[in-house]
Amino acid sequence: MKLAVIGVTGMVGEVMRKVLEERNFEITEFIPVASERSVGKKVTFKNKEFTIVSLADAVAMKPDVALFSAGGNTSLEWAPKFAEVGTTVIDNSSAWRMDQSKKLIVPEINAGELTKEDKIIANPNCSTIQMVMALAPLHKKYKIKRIVVSTYQSISGTGVKAVKQLENEMAGIEGDMAYNYPIHRNAIPHCDVFEENGYTKEEMKLVRETQKILSDNTIAVTATAVRIPTAGGHSEAINVEFENDFDVAEVRQLLTQTDGITIQDNLETNEYPMPLYANGKDDVFVGRIRRDGSQPNTLNLWVVSDNLRKGAATNTVQIAEYLVKNNLV
Repeated sequence: MKLAVIGVTGMVGEVMRKVLEERNFEITEFIPVASERSVGKKVTFKNKEFTIVSLADAVAMKPDVALFSAGGNTSLEWAPKFAEVGTTVIDNSSAWRMDQSKKLIVPEINAGELTKEDKIIANPNCSTIQMVMALAPLHKKYKIKRIVVSTYQSISGTGVKAVKQLENEMAGIEGDMAYNYPIHRNAIPHCDVFEENGYTKEEMKLVRETQKILSDNTIAVTATAVRIPTAGGHSEAINVEFENDFDVAEVRQLLTQTDGITIQDNLETNEYPMPLYANGKDDVFVGRIRRDGSQPNTLNLWVVSDNLRKGAATNTVQIAEYLVKNNLV
């Protein structure tokens, strides 16, 4: 198993290395790849040092699997080149997610769609992954009509520059700005760029990707995405209307039985999901489970997950694990 990580020095790339180590993913040859300015530098993986190579050199090495986390433009240019030499690409950017010829995969939900012919596989957006993890078993049971979601997203989703901005602001230091405004002691209702309809790309990802992953274009989704000064995970307030009525106790039972979900919902002990507890973990945490008394068949949930792990690196590695287990690479 020759495995390449493209964008190995980035925030997600570093977490990918960590997750591969933790899950003991069997690799016979590890190929770290980064931008030209990083070529020749060293990275550590499983207590060994490896030299970073260029994208062109990595293609020539014909890895079995390539995990991409280097931005959409890089993926659009280089993923097909890897696929041409027989590499299966699992891409963490937005480049291929809405391409109708590419699968958009959350392993617990739709890994069964994958075949050997899928040479470029898309990893969903972090905020989408945690939402559909919580909603997929409920959709199967009660059928979702409409989702209203508000996200409270970690600055780590923007990248290193945003983390540095917050650290500088907390220390009273002037520095580079990842956002148009200060993020310390603030909430910015602006994740990614605005589209013509007045929604941001991040908000529209929640709409389009949810429908694709759940294979149901009838699901109505509306979203507001907000950046907040946390660094350990994304939080979401989800209001979901079903076609069929539900029992709250049954909802809890369904979620408790779902792989990758942890229920944190004890009002007597003030237990509920928070980024503080999700940070560094792979599960999606669900709490504040309650019926919406304002209209029929409607449920409220609070969902939190580490956006760099299940929202990015872990989901990518899980796809690779599924491919290997089922002899699809």
